[in-house]
Parts: sequence; C-alpha cells; structure tokens
Amino acid sequence: MNAVDEQLAQRAPEVGVEFDAVVVGAGFGGMYMLHCLRQNGFTARVYEAGGGVGGTWYWNRYPGARCDVESMQYSYSFSEELDQEWSWSEKYSPQPDILEYANHVADRFELRQDIRFDTRVTTATFDETTNRWSVETDQGDQVSAKFCIMAVGCLSAANMPPFDGFDDFEGPIYHTGEWPHEEVDFTGKRVAVIGTGSSGIQSIPIIAEQADAVTVFQRTPNYAVPAWNSKMDPEYERKVKADYPAMRAKARARPTGIFFPFNITPALEASEAEREAQYQEFWDRGGLPFLGAYGDLLFEEEANETAAEFARRKIRAVVDDPEVADLLCPDNIFGCKRLCVDTGYYETYNLPHVKLVDVAKNPIERITQKGVVTGGTEYEADIIVCATGFAAMTGSFDKIRITGRDGLDLTKKWEAGPRTYLGLSTVGFPNFFMITGPGSPSVLANMIQSIEQHADWMVDCMSHMRETGAETIEPTLEEEDAWVEHVNEVAAISLRSTCSSWYVGANIPGRPRVFMPYIGGFPIYVNKCNEVMDNGYEGFLFEGAKATNAPPKVRNTDRWHVELDMDVLSPAMVAEKKVPII
Repeated sequence: MNAVDEQLAQRAPEVGVEFDAVVVGAGFGGMYMLHCLRQNGFTARVYEAGGGVGGTWYWNRYPGARCDVESMQYSYSFSEELDQEWSWSEKYSPQPDILEYANHVADRFELRQDIRFDTRVTTATFDETTNRWSVETDQGDQVSAKFCIMAVGCLSAANMPPFDGFDDFEGPIYHTGEWPHEEVDFTGKRVAVIGTGSSGIQSIPIIAEQADAVTVFQRTPNYAVPAWNSKMDPEYERKVKADYPAMRAKARARPTGIFFPFNITPALEASEAEREAQYQEFWDRGGLPFLGAYGDLLFEEEANETAAEFARRKIRAVVDDPEVADLLCPDNIFGCKRLCVDTGYYETYNLPHVKLVDVAKNPIERITQKGVVTGGTEYEADIIVCATGFAAMTGSFDKIRITGRDGLDLTKKWEAGPRTYLGLSTVGFPNFFMITGPGSPSVLANMIQSIEQHADWMVDCMSHMRETGAETIEPTLEEEDAWVEHVNEVAAISLRSTCSSWYVGANIPGRPRVFMPYIGGFPIYVNKCNEVMDNGYEGFLFEGAKATNAPPKVRNTDRWHVELDMDVLSPAMVAEKKVPII
C-alpha cells in the first residue's frame, strides 16, 4: 500500500453521506466506472475490499500468474494518450506488470481520492420510500446512493475446497486467488498442489523450480496450449500504436473482442494431412487463438475430436512416463472448459521430484497435520497450495446481502441460477447495475473491452435519467425472461455447454447447472445493447414524474458501433447462431 492508499484507509467511517452512485470494487471495472461517473458530473464512492486497485490482479499474485490475452489488446481503450504512453514488457503480461498498469491508471486519472480501500461492502438495501440504496461496510460506513453499481469481478470469490482437516495442517495453506503479498519461498520444501486448472498450470512449473518435492493432486486434466511468451517486440508495438484504433475496431468486430488469425473452414472438410499442418501452424502461434484453427471446433463433436487428439499427441510427446501422460490427457471436449495457456507445464512432470496423483477415482479424504490423504495414502507436505479456482460470476454477489423491492434477496432470486437482462440489471432491483454480470459476454470476451462498453452504457443511461427526472430504472420481467431464454438457447448450440466447467458452476457443490456468460459473441451483444438504447431503453421501465423512454441525447456509447467480421463468420453460421468463441 502506498502513502496515498494508507491515508485513505485511515479515514473515519462515513455516516449519512449521500452520493449519486456507490461502486463496489476497484478493479478495472470499478476504476473505469468511477472515471466515467466523474467525467459526467456524478458524485461517487468506490469501496474496495483489497488494499489497492487492480481487482483480480491485486489478489492473484501466485507464481507464474499472467494474462492469457496478448498485452497489446488487454488494456483500456478510452484514452489514446494512455495507449501511447504505456509500454508492456512481454507478449503476455505477468501479474506484476498488469498491477503496475492499474496503479498507473489510478494515479494518472486521480481516482484514489474517491476509493475507500480495505473496506468490504456488507449490505446494500433498496429503500422504496426514498428510491435510494443504503450501503453499509465492515468499517462502519453507512451511506446512500441513487445507483448501486457492482464491479465485483467474475473471478474474484476464491473457491476453497471443503476438505476436512485444513485447521489441523501444521504448515501454511495458500489459495492462488488470495496469494500473500510477500514472496513465498518454496526452497527445500515439500509442496502439495491441489488443482490443475489455469492457476495450477501456471504456478506448478515455477514451484517445481524451487521445491524439493511437488505432489500434484489432479481431479480433471485440462487442455493447455503453449504460450510461447516472449519479450515485447518493439516493432510490433510501434506498428500497433501507429493506429491503435484500427486494432481496437478489428478486435471488437470479432466474437471474442480479440483480434487473432481465424480460419472459417470446417475441420472435417480438410484432409487428415491438411488438418495436421493447420493445427501445427496454430500450435506454433500458441495461446487461446489455437481454437481459431477451424470454425466448427466448438460446434461439431467429430471436428472437435480431431483437435483434441492432436493436443493429446502433443502431451504424450512431451511427458516421458506413458502412465503420467495418460493421466494428463483429457478425454472431454477440447475447449469446453476454459483453454489454458502454459509455459513448460507438461515438461515439469519429467522432473524426478514431481509426482502426479489422480484423485478422480480416489478423492481427497482429508487434510492431516502432515499432509493430504487420498486412497488411504498420506502424502506429506510442508506447504499446501489450493489452485481450486473461483465461485465464478456470482460468488462475489453472494458475499454481500443485497436486498431489492419488497425485501427480495438477490441470492434467493438467483438460487436456481442468475437471471438478468443483458447482464446489466435484474428485475426487483431498481437502479442496480452489474459490470460484466452473468448474461453478458464477460469471461468469453476481452474483459476490459466488455467493462468499458458496460460502463459507457450505464453512464449514458444515468445521464438520461438525470435529464428526464426519472427516479428509477428496472427491466421488465418479460424481457428478462426472454433474455435468459436467449442466453440458454445460444449456449445449447455450443459444445461449451456440455461439460462440467466453472462456466456452469459445476466446480461448486450444490450450485445449479446454468451456463452463465453470454456465448453469442461480443459484437452481437454490443449491437443488442445499442438497439435497446436506440429504441428508448426497450425492455426497461422508468419511474418518476418526468420519466421517458426516449433515447439519450448525448452518448458515450457512440464509440461502440461494431459489425460482425464476416471473415470469421459465414451467413449460415450467423443464421444458425453458431458464433465461434474462445
């Protein structure tokens, strides 16, 4: 925490203070929302549970943590000056670089003065007599605001596995999503790593470089494509910065909001030799764009199997022990779960001090003083690392008691799965907005571009309400039902909906199986939001003496006019709603 943050953290609780908006979270969503609010003349207070800005990148400091979207595209686009002045050190940015960028943005736009750090919002209650939100925090703040805006992040609520005996373990236990700020030294230690999702795949090679022994407990193997990370190419950076808006426009026209090579040809129309060469070319490029090798990989199971088998052959070619290689080879749909990006992950299992333990058939029974027990065997460890992911999409909402009209509790409303209109708002909760909420592209698109689009839409709506004197805005039940049905309908077309992933909440016991993000593609979604606004906020109800559903006069969202890139979509794919997505 720097001196400014310390000064802010020492302020007395605010009681009875009124704001136009309260924003929960100071990650990339909360920071940009604050900037937009201030630029448009709204007063705001941001509450952040962490000790600084950055959100996901503040908490996730585990070894090897880095973004799986290329640096030049994983950044804000609202300021050309910011684009030009900032330089990334690597093709894929490591966590320290991204956190440094977040702090730079906070300083450059003087955001900290309106953020309260080390402050967790505990309750948010809509007062029907005043049409305002009452917000309380664990630091004693009791404030009110016309608008309550959730910028809590999609991957922010760490999922700690429910094993017995954690309190008995004599050594430290770390979760990758809540990593200590001080460096963890694994030198000479025996380390147990539970989980082989993205954070496990990124951290295990780094931990293995230091530790005397590493035991990895794997329930389900994940596909991983090499990152082939490198230092930033100065010529590539210069080329992008020479016309950054063009890069942004190309990216926004793609279903993921990310620009990368994409081949629309169906995999099964190519010969086996042609597919092998195509897959090798995309493998050599590395990263998430591998799913762009063919246009039908997430729609046709037979086509998908050709990519899956290619990836399994790659694993077997790297891992020396055939039995270990078999355990590391997934047998599910390639890309059904979030595709991981790795650096030296599979090679790690060739090291003599690294052991892989399969807990699919013999689940972890308990944690003891000395280690982890599975299959009746105790694996001793000095440190346990839980790389067990998050309660995705809705977990952070569950941590706050959010109450709408007639005492309606948000967790109660969502107990069968989240219900929203456009991922922006939900019936029964007036003047309540969600940045990248469930039902929006969020984790299936470039998160920062999704954040900016949402915040711009929200501030335009709020400005319109100020102009017309509207007291509240809330979606209609009819439109919310229709949007939830559409989200489910589009998800059902994709193979993404067929496996047990965190996209459907399958990693959390007791959660309903619902595909939470919108898989229809970033440009289709953005155009729907624009259409809703152009049609006078179609699907929303305003209340107030002068409330009107007319389109707003001045719009920040004017920069969000996108068209589908037909280089990556055929008319038939659009008609069948088969939109390629990573």
